[in-house]
Amino acid sequence: MKIVNPATEEVIADLPADTPVTAAQKAEEAREAQPAWAAVPLDRKLEIVRRFRQLLVERKESLARTLTSEVGKPITQSRNEIEGTLGRIDYFLEKVPQVLRAETVHRDEAQKLEERITLEPLGTILNISAWNYPWFVGSNVFLPALLTGNAVLYKPSEIASLTGLAIGGLLREAGVPKGAFLPVVGGGPIGAELLRQPVDGVFFTGSYATGRKIAEAAAGRMIRVQMELGGKSPVYVCDDVDVKAAAEATADGAFYNGGQSCCAVERLYVHERVAKPFIEAFMATVGGFRIGDPTDPATYLGPLARNEQRSVLERQVEDALGRGARRLCGGKRLDRKGWYFQPTVLVDVTPSMAVMREESFGPIIGIQAVRDDREAEFLMNDTDYGLTAGVYAKDQERAERILAKMRSGTVYWNCCDRVSPRLPWSGRGHSGIGTTLSAYGIQAFLQPKAWHLRG
Repeated sequence: MKIVNPATEEVIADLPADTPVTAAQKAEEAREAQPAWAAVPLDRKLEIVRRFRQLLVERKESLARTLTSEVGKPITQSRNEIEGTLGRIDYFLEKVPQVLRAETVHRDEAQKLEERITLEPLGTILNISAWNYPWFVGSNVFLPALLTGNAVLYKPSEIASLTGLAIGGLLREAGVPKGAFLPVVGGGPIGAELLRQPVDGVFFTGSYATGRKIAEAAAGRMIRVQMELGGKSPVYVCDDVDVKAAAEATADGAFYNGGQSCCAVERLYVHERVAKPFIEAFMATVGGFRIGDPTDPATYLGPLARNEQRSVLERQVEDALGRGARRLCGGKRLDRKGWYFQPTVLVDVTPSMAVMREESFGPIIGIQAVRDDREAEFLMNDTDYGLTAGVYAKDQERAERILAKMRSGTVYWNCCDRVSPRLPWSGRGHSGIGTTLSAYGIQAFLQPKAWHLRG
């Protein structure tokens, strides 16, 4: 399997991919290793994850450069991702012991009866992970899964295989037994083969189209299935905002990591009273984004990780322009080596345009002026997705009133494109099912056992 640098289009690695035979062997190895790993005392598991964290700190720079080389993420953003993963680790180290505590829910001295709840691991987890934030989205799954006693079959995206193997190497060096965490390298066919194995849970991060296929493949298995899928996240800018601050924040929310984030701002609705100055400030911000070599710390926008996504963006631009939208900037590939696409801003867009309905996953945004809050609410909810939604307003009560009506798993007031390990991460509709992060995300890897004890 060839790994291509999207900035140079050069092959940087040639990896031996797993086969159906080796994938099945690894699945069997994980099943055999899981009971022994579950029996390891929690204090020892915590010690291993602390060692993993220390290795991540020590090798942050080389790991960031590996990530940049295979997905094209600007080096400063690769460093930010690894630095942010440390906070996730700290949260799990603190929270998992609390979640795992047995709970006595009833005691009747007269009948000498006690009722207790304990939590046990699911067993063997299949984690099919994503390429856009492999450290973030991977650690959301494999860390709580391991700490709660599950074995993990970890299939990194084929686009981020080098990082996936690095994660496996660090966990092994930290003390995780080989069979308890096994990377499986390959594309879609290997993922399909893993789905045929007798696993106890499937945790997928990726597109709605692929997630639906995985859910259908797992149907009837009576196993835990979680899908962290895409988004078409809206933000509404009210008429009482600091226009410049809101424009700068939402431009970053739309274009950070080249817009290749499930929670990136993909639709902007701006109150008509401030639309003109907002768009001017937004364009000034986008005009300052530096595109270029992702290894240069000054670069804000690197290449897209997937060459084929440029065709998707071109089709969205063509559709929008054909339906009456105006292009303020971008809309084309850069005339240079690498999978670059110009940052693109479209105005006079309408809800029927593909750029306002279909996930873009690239450096493109549509901006639509709205008459009032009611119109904004309707348009924000006019989607099959439901991952995040945001409101920029001075009036918190007004913002919360609007956000309470949003059909999305996460809502933001005066911020966007943000994830906290302390809060549940979940989607509605085409954005997925199930939860990662927070105590709820830890419980996703556990099953309760009810104890009826009579003395």
